[in-house]
Amino acid sequence: MDYRKKTVVASVAGLTLEGMDIMFISFAMSMIIADFNIDLATGGLISSITNIGMLAGGIIFGILADKFGRVRIFTYTIILFAIGTALTGLATNIEQVYLFRFIAGLGAGGEYGIGMALVAEAWPKKKQGRASSYVSVGAQYGVILAALISAIILPTLGWRALFFVGVLPVIFAFIVRKNLDESPEWLAAQKEEKLAQKQKDGKLLQLFASPKVAMTTITLAVMATVQIAGYNGLMIWLPSMLQQSQGLSVSSSALWTISTAVGMIIGMLTFGQFMDRFGAKRSFGIFLLASASAVFLYSYAEGGAGVLVGGAIVGFFSNGMFAGYGALISSFYPVQIRSTATNTIFNFGRAVGGLSPILVGYILQSYDMTVAMTYLAALYCISFIFMLSLKKRPANASI
Repeated sequence: MDYRKKTVVASVAGLTLEGMDIMFISFAMSMIIADFNIDLATGGLISSITNIGMLAGGIIFGILADKFGRVRIFTYTIILFAIGTALTGLATNIEQVYLFRFIAGLGAGGEYGIGMALVAEAWPKKKQGRASSYVSVGAQYGVILAALISAIILPTLGWRALFFVGVLPVIFAFIVRKNLDESPEWLAAQKEEKLAQKQKDGKLLQLFASPKVAMTTITLAVMATVQIAGYNGLMIWLPSMLQQSQGLSVSSSALWTISTAVGMIIGMLTFGQFMDRFGAKRSFGIFLLASASAVFLYSYAEGGAGVLVGGAIVGFFSNGMFAGYGALISSFYPVQIRSTATNTIFNFGRAVGGLSPILVGYILQSYDMTVAMTYLAALYCISFIFMLSLKKRPANASI
């Protein structure tokens, strides 16, 4: 297997394990709430604290990966979120759950951007979109894997045993460390004299080194936030919205979830091809406007077929874009701060966008589904406006 394929396999596997780890909480949440006798809001904090850990881990490990190498730090992040996940199964109170999920979040947040940087540095520019899409689909694989494992373990062994499975990624980390060489582009950059000087500067500050760079960083952060806010708002609330507005049963809403997830996977793979053929701005522009339209029109869907097909279309556009963020963010920053930029920007989006379900819940409580979907459609329009301001970094620019 050549180096390019190895980077994709390692990054896909890493994101799959990360997605599995995150979804374990969703499947085990009701058992955790009952076991510790806590209310829903207290249980909901588990996800928020995990997202905060991801933001912190993204910054810390992004900086370390830019300084000490992609592969070494990549394996450390996998080990960390594996340990955090396994420790969750040993928690004796909710405070310990918070602590261990924060640890798992540190590792998961660091893993994403490093994997994306590895792929961006291994693949030629004209194929980075599709390579990024292959990696991004890993998160959906993780959801499916978590569902299968949870269905087997939870009914018989309980929620604690589910999290003990989380120690298995440690084995994967050792396999990666043994079989994947360091990024050639990073190694070459390490030898440059100017890089040695730049490493003395704060890497986070380099994301705001000039007004133009700062605007790029802010724009990408807004786009990442909208991406996560839209996904969380849709996936967490739409099943219950549809149960109320369309009278769907729980099993029917589960079927909707599957059709939407299939639409998302197809959308990701399609977006990668779009990005390589038509460029990032045009591809994101098409998908952002299509997402806004599809989400808004979906509030008027009727009947079982309309709900299923509409859900797949919404998933295709709204989450198809997820496939492009690794390649998009990586393209705007030089190798010496690429992991820092990708991890910081995308995990900022995770932390802020992860709050979207709270606002969607408030809208549904005070208004109706149409208003909630209009809010989500407006988010995509805001992202589109920011996206128009992106200007490509010159190939020879150092920042």
